[in-house]
Amino acid sequence: MKSLEFNVIAETGIHARPATLLVQTASKFKSNINLEYKGKSVNLKSIMGVMSLGVGQGADVVISAEGEDEEEAMAAIQETMKNEGLSE
Repeated sequence: MKSLEFNVIAETGIHARPATLLVQTASKFKSNINLEYKGKSVNLKSIMGVMSLGVGQGADVVISAEGEDEEEAMAAIQETMKNEGLSE
């Protein structure tokens, strides 16, 4: 299992558009990918799950991947987080 911690810097947090992009990125991989925030963990491939967390600016989140393509999945998610201005 591979996991990374991110500090959300976007003013709007992980709202509809970036959440959709993260879900689309995660959905390209076979690995189980989860987003954890305030003790709750949701499937990063579920837009409803991600939106239900209400991740705002300044939030610390952990994204973890477990499976055969976990390395590639985490690299793609890290790139999406950076490209969308969600984290540094």
